[in-house]
Amino acid sequence: MQKSFLVAFVALMLGLFPGSRAVAQYNNWAVGFRLGEPSGINVRKYFRDTKAFDLNVGSYGGLYGNTREYRQGRYRSIGLSVQGHYVWHNRLFGRDNLRGYYGLGGQVNRRRYYPDNLRGQQIDYIAEISLGGSAIAGLEYFVPDKPFSVFLESGLYVEVLPAPLFMNVQSGLGLRYNF
Repeated sequence: MQKSFLVAFVALMLGLFPGSRAVAQYNNWAVGFRLGEPSGINVRKYFRDTKAFDLNVGSYGGLYGNTREYRQGRYRSIGLSVQGHYVWHNRLFGRDNLRGYYGLGGQVNRRRYYPDNLRGQQIDYIAEISLGGSAIAGLEYFVPDKPFSVFLESGLYVEVLPAPLFMNVQSGLGLRYNF
């Protein structure tokens, strides 16, 4: 259901707003929101024609369910995430307003971890902080004659601390105001 909605939304946006406008006219900063994992505020700083830095600050653990097996226990809540990527982007199909991008970066999360050995205790969780690397790839569509862009992306988070090689697929859909 969610995948169908995402595909329909992107197709609708691409169909409603055909044409081309040079992206460089307002591509210095972009601020918006991202729904997915993580969900929250998205800020992008564009450098030159093909590079950018992307920052997401928001909730972690909600899109794919807030209960997840983790180490010798589980996550049973939604946490906070800060994610940053250095991004390379290029025009697609010769159109200035459609860009493909990919990036590498890192992520810090804070979430309640419920280890099995604390079951039945008055306080049965640990406020866990995790750190790992992440990679993304996506599409960004710049609406002609408007300072907005719509993006759809997917990626992978690989934890380094405290659970090396714990992996989580991440994806998102968002809207940015470009100025």
